[in-house]
Amino acid sequence: MNKILVVDDSRVARLSLRGHLEPAGYFVEMAEDGAQALKMLEDNPQRYSVVLLDRTMPGMDGIDVLIHIKKHETLKTMPVIMQTARDSDKEIREGLKAGAYYYLTKPYGHDTLLIIVGAAIADYKKYKSLNEETSRALSSIVLMKEGSFMFRTLDEADRLSMLMSQLGSKPKDLVLGLSELMINAIEHGNLGITYNEKSVLNTKNQWRDEVNRRVKLPENFSKVGTLEFKKFNAYVEFRIKDEGNGFDWEKYLEFSPDRAFDSHGRGIAMANSMSFDSLEYIGKGNEIRARVKGKRYLL
Repeated sequence: MNKILVVDDSRVARLSLRGHLEPAGYFVEMAEDGAQALKMLEDNPQRYSVVLLDRTMPGMDGIDVLIHIKKHETLKTMPVIMQTARDSDKEIREGLKAGAYYYLTKPYGHDTLLIIVGAAIADYKKYKSLNEETSRALSSIVLMKEGSFMFRTLDEADRLSMLMSQLGSKPKDLVLGLSELMINAIEHGNLGITYNEKSVLNTKNQWRDEVNRRVKLPENFSKVGTLEFKKFNAYVEFRIKDEGNGFDWEKYLEFSPDRAFDSHGRGIAMANSMSFDSLEYIGKGNEIRARVKGKRYLL
């Protein structure tokens, strides 16, 4: 059962959230302030799947708690959903800068709460699964100086990201970024799933099924994404390309307050900030060049 830590100085708010989440199958624990929450998290960093964090609390507020979480080596990848009644761009940007990629604006409805919580937990499960597999990936890939690969499906993108992550100095960070960029190449590039379509599919928990369905359609069966890598003295360069028409990529390099409350749309920004030393789109947006520091013995 997924465990959720609810952090809010209001007892009514804490009990209300538990009343929504426990009937949906989640196990809820509660903290009444930031200091108590950090102690619970640091005492058992692997215990929780997501933190629902109130933005405004006396003493240590939500931003302070978030900054501490993101500095913790184990906790830093755990999703934090910021609950706030403050929805100004400035305040949302402050939270995004601190690492809050998931947002809920008070008051919010039952369905909205469950959609955002579900999306955050699904993202975290995927990240943990990739990391577990990364440690078992074929280490012989580090002997290659350069290479080129093709991928069509989500499973192929996941396996390839695990393999390629072995080339970086921080495989557990790199695997997430490579996976997100290849998934974007499949779903938006080759299959033409729009941002709004994905939003609807996520609300129905049908996104993965729809991607797998479209991959098999005659018009898409021959479409592939490509990943190329090349080692240089101090870094590894990756190029990822799809067969789509490109997109307006500039607004996705950083996570915008306009999309802070959506159930998706944060993958490229997370890859840009967490996984790569540099990331740029080439031309119309269906080709990416990303660089990352290589393993020490590659220097």
